[in-house]
Amino acid sequence: MKIPFCFLLFIISIGIASSQTTTVCNSGCDFTSIQTAVDSSKSGDRIFIKSGLYKESNIIIYKKSLHIFGEEGTIIDTQNNGYGFSVEATDIIIKKLTIKNIEVSYTKEYAAILLFKSYDFEIENITVENAFFGFLIQKSKDGKIHNNIISGEGLAEADSGNAIHLWHCENIKITNNDVRRMRDGIYLEFGSNSYISDNYSTENMRYGLHFMFSNENFYENNIFEANGAGVAVMFSKKIKMYNNIFKKNWGTASYGILLKEINDAELKHNIFEDNTIGINADGTNRITYTENTFKNNGYAIKVHGACYDNIYSKNNFLYNSFDLSYSGNLNSNKFENNYWSNYTGYDLDKDGIGDIPYRPVKLFSYLVNRTPESIVLLRSLFIDIIDFSEKVSPVFTPKNLIDNQPLMTQVTW
Repeated sequence: MKIPFCFLLFIISIGIASSQTTTVCNSGCDFTSIQTAVDSSKSGDRIFIKSGLYKESNIIIYKKSLHIFGEEGTIIDTQNNGYGFSVEATDIIIKKLTIKNIEVSYTKEYAAILLFKSYDFEIENITVENAFFGFLIQKSKDGKIHNNIISGEGLAEADSGNAIHLWHCENIKITNNDVRRMRDGIYLEFGSNSYISDNYSTENMRYGLHFMFSNENFYENNIFEANGAGVAVMFSKKIKMYNNIFKKNWGTASYGILLKEINDAELKHNIFEDNTIGINADGTNRITYTENTFKNNGYAIKVHGACYDNIYSKNNFLYNSFDLSYSGNLNSNKFENNYWSNYTGYDLDKDGIGDIPYRPVKLFSYLVNRTPESIVLLRSLFIDIIDFSEKVSPVFTPKNLIDNQPLMTQVTW
């Protein structure tokens, strides 16, 4: 049965007429309080908060689909009293606000915006200053977190939360955010099918990005700079990591990426530069490392125990103190067609592949793992001699850990 066009227009006009926009400002508007405006609204309404300072906290939105938006100069100061917004609703949109001074607590995770069981939500163009937690998203799905700036002032992990914290969430897009000086920049626990792209995460005390028990997620085109460590992927599987930059994550326990108990993942087109350790791998299986660049790191890759069936192919290893470190003398991983700046072989047939296989693990890295103080001998002639002897006749390093076809020129993509 065909529905008359005029009837459809009538239904649409009723929907438009039923929703309304209310304004909030310090004087002369519909409301002077954001909470009062929320309480007076119904699902589908829009609340416009005009420029000004609003000293409000714990603004509760329950079972109402609202579009809340401000403008330049719209500032909500929670005065260190709980949350900014606490939301349990579907189809919620919050945009163009500055929220500051979130309460620090050792028993509760206060955030500028808390979403609980919220679906089809958007958080966009929000600036959070002096945050404890920025956005705390729990048991929610199908959301977008885009173009936000979140910063904290905590001096230790105990008085700092995470900028964007997802717990039991699915299908969340986190894009183009700037997160800094928090505990973790972006944190996912029991999160799946999420997309994280074009974020800048810097100066965070622990990790720029942190996955725990989170499967089938994809992150690309992000920059992780000068964090306690760049990224940690732990107890997860099927993670795709493309086109990210990990740099200047430098310290006694810093790395570009920590991979802990992770399976069936991909790393491609990433750049690791000026990190203490580019990749720290422990308990990793069936991971492919393809066309990544490791440059000027202390260790490019440090492999601990229980790492099996991983493939390292067409990567650039440039001027690292150690290209590769192994904790044992067994190897079931494959290295092929990588470019090694320390390779001194030749290519007589001019096919672009070195005629002599390359052993990337130095005996000295084995010694440093066991006696860290020996690092002071790094550039000595004695170390060059023992490294050469180990390459000729491996005793302490895996005999089959070898790149049989090292490239003569850097890989480009």
